[in-house]
Amino acid sequence: METTNSSARTKPYVIAWVFSLIFYFLEYAVRSGPAVMIPELARTFGVDAMGVGAILGTYYYTYSVAGLVAGVALDRTGAKYALPTGIAIVALGCLLFALPGAAAGNSARLLQGAGSAFAFTGSVYLASRGFQARSLATAIGATQCLGMLGGALGQSLVGPLIHGGFDVRLFWVLMGLANLVTGVALFFITPNDARTQAPPAGNGLLSPYKIVFSNPQSYLCGLVAGLLFAPTTIFAMNWGVAALQRDQQMSYAAAIWACSMVPLGWVVGCPALGWLADHLGRRKPVIWLGAGCMVLLGLQQLYLPALMPLALSLLLFGVASGAAMIPYSIIKEANPDHVKGSATGAMNFLTFGVSAVLGPLFARLYGQTLGQADPVAHFEKGGLFWIGCTCLAILASFLLRETGTARQPSALPADNRPASALA
Repeated sequence: METTNSSARTKPYVIAWVFSLIFYFLEYAVRSGPAVMIPELARTFGVDAMGVGAILGTYYYTYSVAGLVAGVALDRTGAKYALPTGIAIVALGCLLFALPGAAAGNSARLLQGAGSAFAFTGSVYLASRGFQARSLATAIGATQCLGMLGGALGQSLVGPLIHGGFDVRLFWVLMGLANLVTGVALFFITPNDARTQAPPAGNGLLSPYKIVFSNPQSYLCGLVAGLLFAPTTIFAMNWGVAALQRDQQMSYAAAIWACSMVPLGWVVGCPALGWLADHLGRRKPVIWLGAGCMVLLGLQQLYLPALMPLALSLLLFGVASGAAMIPYSIIKEANPDHVKGSATGAMNFLTFGVSAVLGPLFARLYGQTLGQADPVAHFEKGGLFWIGCTCLAILASFLLRETGTARQPSALPADNRPASALA
């Protein structure tokens, strides 16, 4: 009977989580879609290609900060109000993107970044309430999988559509309406748990972050995830095509095809490695497995390139890098229940912080000499940089506390331990 009651309580959260995945899918399409319509957006906003690039970059200004706001909002008001609010902000940003002028473009992109910060955080919040602990990593991996699909399709399908003559302004109006419909559905579907989930009255607005950021495990989770994400997000998605063209003398089409294998690998690796972590009841061994495979594949690409085609190697690299999602489960399990939304917001902030440091550093060490140095040595230098980052992630992960279901009771934070474990 208790199992039946528990299922009845969690089912609405599972249904709401499914709708939040639609939002996360759309959000990633909003994030990546503009990359394939630069000339059209330049005409709409009355700027050149560099001006469009500057407009698109403002997305991350609000995304990083709003991630912290999203976490507090979810812990204070629950997903019923916070998540639809984030969706409404994204929808408004999409609609503004259809208006002419650089001011409209900048305002729209800032709104898109701010609202998008609620997507992953809200999805993980709902997953943590809809799924049992033994399935949480699988659910989080599936969430990231849908996001990656949205990012991939946002380019591979939208590009031919726009270049085939589809009006770019109409596209953004339709994206805004699709988000609005999703937000309305989530508002009516999501349970109202604000009273039961919010911290006691009298606590400061930022008190959840005081708890999360006073926990050393939170910083370790952000460091490990950031170091594992960076080789794919910074190199494969930003520098990969140019590096393969200039250092490996590959054609533009071949370089795009090879680099596109990395996010495709995420689609497989995030849910698969999440499932493995849940199946084993252990988080850290799966991190070591994924990171170890990333190191081996990186070395293979540098020193044994004939062993397998580069596209296949990068596909497997993307699968292995799905281990970067495991720390998202750990940070939620290493902090008390009533700050789980803030924990995910903090995790996004910390992960983005690692990328913000490594991106300019890699650009200085590698990017500014691209095409000016010995191609073979230059490519090796860039590869060893990311292999070093991955090795650092492995070392940092040894300091993480195991939080999987197979861990010893003493591995739990006091607020999360059952009464029998505290006796």
